[in-house]
Amino acid sequence: MVARIMVARLAVGLAAMLIIAACGSGGGWQDQPDQHIVRRGETLFSIAWRYGKDPADVARWNRLGDGSLIHPGQVIRLTPPSGHTGTSIQARNREPLPKIPAQPPPAWTWPTSGRINVEFGGKPGSGTGVLIDGKVGQSIVAAASGRVVYAGGGLIGYGQLIILKHNDTYLSAYGHNAKLLVKEGQTVTKGQRVATMGEGPERKPRLHFEIRRNGKPVNPRQYLPAR
Repeated sequence: MVARIMVARLAVGLAAMLIIAACGSGGGWQDQPDQHIVRRGETLFSIAWRYGKDPADVARWNRLGDGSLIHPGQVIRLTPPSGHTGTSIQARNREPLPKIPAQPPPAWTWPTSGRINVEFGGKPGSGTGVLIDGKVGQSIVAAASGRVVYAGGGLIGYGQLIILKHNDTYLSAYGHNAKLLVKEGQTVTKGQRVATMGEGPERKPRLHFEIRRNGKPVNPRQYLPAR
């Protein structure tokens, strides 16, 4: 009898731990390394950004076309199709995915005035970009012409964030903004004001600026003009 009680208590405790773990992984949503469940307000680009994936790859792996039609609760594959046999969908996933040719980088400009306080890979910060010092309310401009593919505060660690798509190879991001001046889907030109500076790490006025090539962060200094 005692043994049964102990086993029951152990089972209840284990179930509670699993529930807590699931709830702590993002507001009750459970993510796995090979897939992501779409939350409200997320886009294909914000999901790819979160996991360091190329949005074009994620779109192809999920047969999404331009990736504009995703909805809350949808399961997004984060790895290439495995090619298991079985259903017609699996058979279709075994078809070779078309290659997307690399495109050249655009002509970049600095997104704001101020010195780089934290270099690429440095702390405090995510390490995936640079932190540029400035003043609260200072203008943030598009570092190159492109299209706004994300504008919001849904990515933890970035504050109010803007992601621009410049071509199928290059994206740029502007984080810790006080105010966003553009909307998703909007086309912007190089040097256009897109946001105002807010407070970043250590509650200091800073812009988190990031460039990604095929989904992977690269050092912005390799692309920004000397000054």
